[in-house]
Amino acid sequence: MNKKKKGFLCLALCLILTVSFGMQGLRVNATNMSSITSDSIRNKQDQIKQAEKEREQMKSNLSNLEQIKKDLETQKTNLKNYVTQLDQNLSQIEQNIADLKNKITAKEEEIAKTQAELDAALEREENQKDAMIRRIRIMYEKGDSYILDMMLKAESFSDFLNRADFMDLIMAYDRQQWKDFMENRKYIELCKEELEAEKAILDEAKAGVEQEQANMEALIDQKNRDITAYESDITNKEQAIKEYKQSIADQDAEIAALEAAIAAEKKKILEASGTVLTYDGGTFKFPLATYTRISDDYGNRIHPTLGIEQFHNGVDFAAPKGTAIYAAYDGQVVAATYSNTMGNYVMIDHGGGLYTIYMHASALYVSKDDIVVRGETIAAVGSTGRSTGNHLHFSVRKDGAYTSPWNYLSQ
Repeated sequence: MNKKKKGFLCLALCLILTVSFGMQGLRVNATNMSSITSDSIRNKQDQIKQAEKEREQMKSNLSNLEQIKKDLETQKTNLKNYVTQLDQNLSQIEQNIADLKNKITAKEEEIAKTQAELDAALEREENQKDAMIRRIRIMYEKGDSYILDMMLKAESFSDFLNRADFMDLIMAYDRQQWKDFMENRKYIELCKEELEAEKAILDEAKAGVEQEQANMEALIDQKNRDITAYESDITNKEQAIKEYKQSIADQDAEIAALEAAIAAEKKKILEASGTVLTYDGGTFKFPLATYTRISDDYGNRIHPTLGIEQFHNGVDFAAPKGTAIYAAYDGQVVAATYSNTMGNYVMIDHGGGLYTIYMHASALYVSKDDIVVRGETIAAVGSTGRSTGNHLHFSVRKDGAYTSPWNYLSQ
């Protein structure tokens, strides 16, 4: 046995003897000292590749504001189609923002997990370094003669072979420890690489939210200007007035059709069970969490751009986009959908021929047939449909006709 090999074996043997390892203890610790395996490394490499793909996919999902504007130019001569298409774009951007915010939350959790894995691997590395330092110190203190002395003290050839087998086991243990150390080092580097990739995705997602919010505000601003310009243009005035009156008629027809369908359904329920939803006369809750001002009250008015007298069938409450819209009273949702005049809207049946309608929402949180209670959040303020600014248009209908919301409202 050469001098170098004897020195290495002496180092390993002395370490084992110093920490009082028996043969059984040696086998156990060779298995448990490291939890890093080739599979762990491959999984980490796969996660890094997935993060890179995720980042590219996220970039490709962001809206292209210039392309949207270009596509909308072809619709400007038809206000109905223009509003519908623009609202669809806004809805997609809203969904992109929601998806990005979910991704931010998920990515922050993944970063925390990866950081914990990195911290554990670094701690494991320190423990491995400490063990290696102790081994080197023992080798220096004992010298090369120790292994030869131990082998020469064998009492028989069989004892000599047993001691040689013990040396082989120690060498195998040493090789495994070195392999564990190197794999842990590689795992640390992969953890750091994955952490950087995940942080890059997080930064991209946050930047994406800002970009999409800016895109959304730009489109809303353009929509407001384009509708106002269309209605104010002298050459379009007659056509704009005609379209406006038709849009109000279509809106009223849609609401009336819903009421007729509900009345027919109630008749069936009454005939079958003798029970039907009935309004108990309670006071409505104010339908907004916060509001800035009343931008347009209920009753007759002169339209600001068309210059014609118009009956305003509700109250417009100006409020920031996203402000919570509340159900004014207990009831059943009979519509939660989109129209190009009312935008995203909710209609609630409170019984006794009484309905409330909430128009121009940026998001709807309820669905048709849902039962809602007074004060429940049903939507968020927006500017969808034929609208030129973020607000809630709140209407009340009683026995098939509009009535002043102030007869029922309480702040």
